[in-house]
Amino acid sequence: MGNCRKYVRGRDQLVGLLSASAPVIVALLLLTSALPLAARKKDTLAYGEGLIVNVPLPAGEVEQVVADITQNGIIRGTKEYNKDEFVSGAKPASSCHAFPAFTESGKVFYKIREHALDPRNFKDSADVGTLAVRYGVQPQGEKNTVLRIDAVFEEDFRHTIHPSNGSVESHEYKDIQEHLEAIEIIKKQTLEAESERQEQLARKHDSAVQTPAPTETAQQSASPAFPQTTETASDPVSQVAPARSQGQPSQVEVSPSQPVPSPAPPDQTPPGQTLPGQTLEEHVKDLRQQVERRVKSPGAALKSAPFHTANTLQTLSAGAEVLILISTPYWYGIETHEGQHGWIMRDQLELP
Repeated sequence: MGNCRKYVRGRDQLVGLLSASAPVIVALLLLTSALPLAARKKDTLAYGEGLIVNVPLPAGEVEQVVADITQNGIIRGTKEYNKDEFVSGAKPASSCHAFPAFTESGKVFYKIREHALDPRNFKDSADVGTLAVRYGVQPQGEKNTVLRIDAVFEEDFRHTIHPSNGSVESHEYKDIQEHLEAIEIIKKQTLEAESERQEQLARKHDSAVQTPAPTETAQQSASPAFPQTTETASDPVSQVAPARSQGQPSQVEVSPSQPVPSPAPPDQTPPGQTLPGQTLEEHVKDLRQQVERRVKSPGAALKSAPFHTANTLQTLSAGAEVLILISTPYWYGIETHEGQHGWIMRDQLELP
């Protein structure tokens, strides 16, 4: 009986305690629900998801930029030491066994850095291993491309694969995006420059057509007002007398010993204007000479894009003539005599 009374008394005390602390418990529950997921979960990062993004450009252009990125020698979004900004010493590769087989359509590129020391932003990474990035370029029609980027770290000793938390993928895509935007700007500038050049050619051609050739009447009007005969030259007074009688301004009397001024030759044209009779082809040739340059010794590489890591289209020999189509602070967009377009460093061409 005593035990029953103790149980009842303890139960009542517990109920009273819960009733008194109910507001506190409710407040704690509300606070917990209001906390972000990162504060409630220790491991909140999503590892191994990679990055998939749609690029509104043809696959060929995206492939070119990705190929350049794989050759830039760095991997962004990770580092070996706190003082570093990225991991350097990376190289392009044709394959990497750290990734599963890429079974989807499109073209795949790889960039790896061997002997990387515990790179940041990889799950439970440790020791020394291979840092690898894979880029998948998948065409979606003629004007769109799906780009997929994945990054992993494989330990050399245990061969454990550590997925990225997405930092490498996002930073590598940012680099690709900046290259694509730069190329689009340069393409726009190239079109504007070409359009302006065509307009200048058209204006000069119209000016050449509209400029009349000197005629016999124009040549006579440029001659002196008096007839150039032996008889009249010996009697200058007879030449000016009629003009005086008619109330007109008197002519300047010319002595027979003074030379008679001759009109300017009709073939003289002021500088900067198209010569009469010059064809459009000849005019284009003149304009080409103004923008043609020669390659300096020992030669230069013609790049597919205005980047040092861009693919080399061909090697131009010293003295080769090129036509400048567009100018940037560090690069020239040029055309060779064979019609090949590309980019060359400004200091690799001779001064005009």
